[in-house]
Amino acid sequence: MEFTFLGTSAGTPTRARNVTALALSPSGHKSWYLVDCGEATQHQLLRVHHSVMQLRAIFITHIHGDHTFGLPGLLASASMLGRTESLDIVAPVQTQRFITTALDNSDSSLSYPLNFIDSEAADFSWKDTHLEVKSVALSHRVPCRAYVFTEQNLERQLLQDKLKKDGIEPGPSWGELQKGHEVTLEDGRILSSDEYTQVPRVARRLIVAGDNDDPELLASACKHSHVLVHEATYTQDVADRVGPWPQHSSAEQVARFAQQVQMPHLILTHFSSRYQLGASDTPNISQLADEARQHYHGQLFLARDFDRYRLEKDLSLTCLNSDSNSPHKTSSVTPGGDHD
Repeated sequence: MEFTFLGTSAGTPTRARNVTALALSPSGHKSWYLVDCGEATQHQLLRVHHSVMQLRAIFITHIHGDHTFGLPGLLASASMLGRTESLDIVAPVQTQRFITTALDNSDSSLSYPLNFIDSEAADFSWKDTHLEVKSVALSHRVPCRAYVFTEQNLERQLLQDKLKKDGIEPGPSWGELQKGHEVTLEDGRILSSDEYTQVPRVARRLIVAGDNDDPELLASACKHSHVLVHEATYTQDVADRVGPWPQHSSAEQVARFAQQVQMPHLILTHFSSRYQLGASDTPNISQLADEARQHYHGQLFLARDFDRYRLEKDLSLTCLNSDSNSPHKTSSVTPGGDHD
């Protein structure tokens, strides 16, 4: 499982950070998924390897503009590029009205159908060949969700000794069983894939949370997950000064929770535009990293735009950007950077 941050700023973009969007893809496959779509997400996509023609589905955590304003432009561009395959939009119901209104009032139309799926439905679940997706309700000023992505159709390992013991010789039936299919032999026996294969590893699971001031709501989902992507809009001192109304989390708050649930990998994102990247600038994004490290002792990253991560089959997490491989570089400080 690979994922790329297309925007890591909260509310408004900065010179170095666009507003929220994340691209997720099963390793080795061209199809991919988009979580949130802030303004100018389609511009960010021009700098990565994902094509809107292979986009399988869009998941919107909530209706705020820094998570949705990029939708009409991205969808219209996909149409102009000749997309014909339908696209799933998993989102609150207001999102459909927003997209329809924007297209209707800009003399725009799409060359492909949109399938709108209510993310807030009580029985919400989404699945395709590669991923199963469920949601968790969060705490924000408007209804908001976290999406839990679980790997599907893991490779199977044949139990060859059992097959031979039962008189099932190597042949096409072995291949079908390994694919997960049921097989009927010439002698009439029906073989179940589950009986003659095993899955040798754990399914990888990633949580991408929207805006949220109560990480505890994710406690149950975190029990079987390997990576948590969560907002850390402020340091705790700024959160205390701002007060509860924005309903965002501090780095300390998320870090304490991740440590409590023993989350192996934590990636913080959605940083207030007040936090700058230049080494001499204040307030500095390194303050968020320092605060989080005081309370969380797993592998910690602070996301930057265009950082690409891979969750390996052994459940280790790697940042594929050469200068961000170490969790000790979570502050991601670069020369220059924000001046907003």
